[in-house]
Amino acid sequence: MSPSQTADLVSSDVPTLLVKIFGKDRPGLTAGLFDTLAAYGVDVVDIEQVVTRGRIVLCALVTEPPPPLAGELRATVHSWAESLKMQAEIISGTGDNRPRGLGRSHVTVLGHPLTAESTAAIASLIADRGGNIDRIFRLAKYPVTAVEFAVSGAEPETLRTALAPEAPRLGVDIAVVASGLQRRAQRLVVMDVDSTLIQDEVIELFAAHAGCEEKVAEVTAAAMRGELDFEQSLHARVALLAGLDASVVDKVRSEVRLTPGARTLIRTLKRLGYQVGVVSGGFTQVTDALQERLGLDFAQANTLEIVDGRLTGRVVGEIVDRAGKARLLRRFAVEAGVPLSQTVAIGDGANDLDMLNAAGLGVAFNAKPVVREAAHTAVNVPFLDTVLYLLGITREEVEAADTHDG
Repeated sequence: MSPSQTADLVSSDVPTLLVKIFGKDRPGLTAGLFDTLAAYGVDVVDIEQVVTRGRIVLCALVTEPPPPLAGELRATVHSWAESLKMQAEIISGTGDNRPRGLGRSHVTVLGHPLTAESTAAIASLIADRGGNIDRIFRLAKYPVTAVEFAVSGAEPETLRTALAPEAPRLGVDIAVVASGLQRRAQRLVVMDVDSTLIQDEVIELFAAHAGCEEKVAEVTAAAMRGELDFEQSLHARVALLAGLDASVVDKVRSEVRLTPGARTLIRTLKRLGYQVGVVSGGFTQVTDALQERLGLDFAQANTLEIVDGRLTGRVVGEIVDRAGKARLLRRFAVEAGVPLSQTVAIGDGANDLDMLNAAGLGVAFNAKPVVREAAHTAVNVPFLDTVLYLLGITREEVEAADTHDG
């Protein structure tokens, strides 16, 4: 029988058998099952296999042989399974699996921990919106538990609207991403710097050397909450740095602390062929060093003016503000040859909102409430590499690549 003939048959009312094997996993089980089935000339329609804590569930959907052989197949499979101290179940039916519904999404859930209560609530919310969970698998077990639900039958935006408001109450982070090739083709990731790529607010590091850290921190916090115009607040804060010796730049660079998981995120994205950039309301005196240190493809920030070896209290050039970040995301996408729909933006403050909304996927990372509510999805754990799970990349794959590359 040709492949096209088999496809035609299983799409009709041709009898099929669902063969399920479960028990203790060991090498050779899959080969053994299909060696057993091969004696009856069946065609394989579908296969699923799951191993959890050393226990396997192996399912094979096959065409049913003629009646005289069907009973013999059942007896032989049960006998083979019993010889291995496994259990077998064989269910008669017709045709292939029912087609998945329209509207397909990947729902990624991050929990620390992930409780049964929150999992039940998420599954119920998906069902209430007409979605069917087709598959579930674990992406990571540490530093957070990350699982992905493959859902059909509900539009991604419908699921996002239902799940996002419930995430804080359930103590989890939830991301809903449309299924399809576009998810695998995202090729540009652009991040904010302060409190995203790094743990610090760079202007506060400068302010500490100028003795005005507390005053600058108050203005910074108000700006990040969206209470102040960013450009005006930038000029006001930078003015307080007037007179600082330029040698403070090297000191600040040495004080910058990367966010946990930042190196892993960037290293993994680069291995996948992604291009990675940063845009910052901070200063090129720091972002240029980060670009070189981390191998970033793009970097843009404000520039502190230095004259005669001292900071003047002014910035020079185009201001990178809220609108500027979105504009730079678009520019980087053009330069990278990547459609805007295939970009990912990550940020935490109000001045990141335009960029997050312009990107194909906007991720609010440990963000202010106004940002969490407006972004496509939010991550509220202090590990930047958890963003990889939103792209369908598993912790196991990351670790295997790290081991391979030493």
